[in-house]
Order: sequence, then C-alpha cells, then structure tokens
Amino acid sequence: MSSLPRPKKRFGQHFLTDPALLARIADALGATPADTVIEIGPGRGALTAPLLARAGRVVAIEVDRDLAAMLRERYASEPRFTLVEGDVLEQALGALAGGPFLLAGNVPYNITTPILFHALRRPRPTRAVYLVQQEVAERAVASPGSEAYGALSVNLQAVAEVTPCFRVGARAFTPPPKVESAVIRVVPRADPVITEAEEASFRALVQGAFGLRRKQLRRVVRTLWALDASAADAVLARAGLDGDRRPETLAPEEFARLLRSR
Repeated sequence: MSSLPRPKKRFGQHFLTDPALLARIADALGATPADTVIEIGPGRGALTAPLLARAGRVVAIEVDRDLAAMLRERYASEPRFTLVEGDVLEQALGALAGGPFLLAGNVPYNITTPILFHALRRPRPTRAVYLVQQEVAERAVASPGSEAYGALSVNLQAVAEVTPCFRVGARAFTPPPKVESAVIRVVPRADPVITEAEEASFRALVQGAFGLRRKQLRRVVRTLWALDASAADAVLARAGLDGDRRPETLAPEEFARLLRSR
C-alpha cells in the first residue's frame, strides 16, 4: 500500500477497500458484456476491476494525475479500458461513451451534488450507481414534507427513480471519512414530470424556491418572478396550489405545474 499514491484532501479522496462491498456496488449497477460503463473517480482502481469483470468496456474519469498515471500503467494492456484525465464536471459523458452507457462511482464528497446534477444532463445514463454520503442518499430519496427533502430531492425525482441500496461504514475507507456513506441507484423515469425544454427553468425554479423554503408559496412566487400579489395569486390558482403552502411540501409534479402556470 505504501507505493500507492496518497489520498489528497483537495480532491476529497476516501478510497473504498473492502472487496465484498466493491462487488456489491458492481452488482447493483448490473453491467453486462454489452454495456459501456463510465466510472467517476476510479482512484486506485478498486471498483474498476469488478466493473471490467462484468462490463464490455469501462471509461474512467480521474482528475488526480498521480492516480491517472498509475491506472494508465496498470491497464495498459486492457483494450476495454479507457482513461480520461480531467474534471468530470467538464466532460460530456454521453460523448465519452459514444452511445448508451451506465454510470458508477465513489463520488468525491466535496462535489457530490454538482456531480449528481451533471449526470442528469442528457443523454442520461441508462442506470447509475453512486457511493455518496449517507446524508446525500437520504436527501435523494426524501419525501415531500420531510426534513431531508430539498432541491436535490425534487430535481432527481422529477426525472429519475432513486433507490437506496445499502449503507457503507466509515471503516471501509482509507482514510475513513467523518460521515457514514450509502449506495444509491438512479434510473431515468419513463414518465419524467418535465420535458427536456423545461429542465433548465425547472431547476432554476426549484433552486430558487428552496432558497426561500421557509416562505409561503405566495411570497416565493412574487419574489422569484417579480409579480404583484394579484398576479402571484393568479399563477397559483392556475397551478391549483394553495399560496399558504411552503416549497418543502411540493412534490416534483406540483413544481412542474407551477412552472407551467407562470
């Protein structure tokens, strides 16, 4: 282990080392020899190996140049492995895959939410499995009105089905993070509540609304869209929403109705 590149705090690196858990993550993704898998943050390649054992092709995105060099050397003779050195947030995932793809990764905890949002861009993965902070996993699957429910919950659930898979304790990592972790599976909905053309404005509405989550909807609409009281009430009436409600009680479908009633 001493010859391996050391974890770097600036990249939020915590390497999962338990072979049984790594196999469970690969199994949760359900890749077959017909699939291309994009792996986010392969690190030392611990998950890469079980992914390659199941998938037809793995495209790994690694920002750490030391780890990238190690992976490039390790898999130099593996034609089914492609390494992309760079920031995942700057990569067009669909273009890298060159067609339908699955997505997996031990997501760096310092940029978890941006990565989840980035992966929602079209073309979306057919299926994605992420190892994330337990708190993020709870937010991803939270129901309207619950404490964990927020902008991440709404934006994910509007376009995908999110399923909790299993928890992962801190001791399974090197170095151990200060939080517990969990694996979630994200599969695009066959019936997304918004269209492709609505996605950007929907996200802006949801983010703005949860920035005012303690305010009533009437005030939220007036603030976000610079409307007077009567215009705001008219919007809410068209959406069939009570102006006394708060953003944290709205389901994704209700946010979609609100967007279309502007």
